[in-house]
Amino acid sequence: MLLKKKEQKGNLFESIIKIFQSPYFRAFTGKYNKTTEAGLYTCVVCNETLFTSETKFDSGCGWPAFNDVIDQKKVKLTTDTSNVGANLLLLITNPGMIRTEVQCGKCDAHLGHVFKDGPPPTGRRFCINSASMNFHPLNPNTNE
Repeated sequence: MLLKKKEQKGNLFESIIKIFQSPYFRAFTGKYNKTTEAGLYTCVVCNETLFTSETKFDSGCGWPAFNDVIDQKKVKLTTDTSNVGANLLLLITNPGMIRTEVQCGKCDAHLGHVFKDGPPPTGRRFCINSASMNFHPLNPNTNE
């Protein structure tokens, strides 16, 4: 059964909303976790260029990891306490549970989280969900 364009857009939009409203994705299942090909990573929602393969590294966390973004203005960083809910005692006794959420600076899509345990020179580890990105190889004739 073929859907009309309006229905397709509605279904796609609903799928994207479900993905980006959920903070939980299984580690080591993402499409780009082990990608080593040279290229650019863009936001799946608005196509904003966010990361380059030059800053991608294998952190062992199970998600694509980058030590920097192409431009700091392309992402929005906000405090995220969603993993502890309203448990203030848990936050007080485990301040490391407070995370920093990474969102697309253009469309506010949830991309992942950034941590302060990455490699030099930035010391940051942007753990980004594969479902939130598209990959554009520098050499499109190469298949990984």
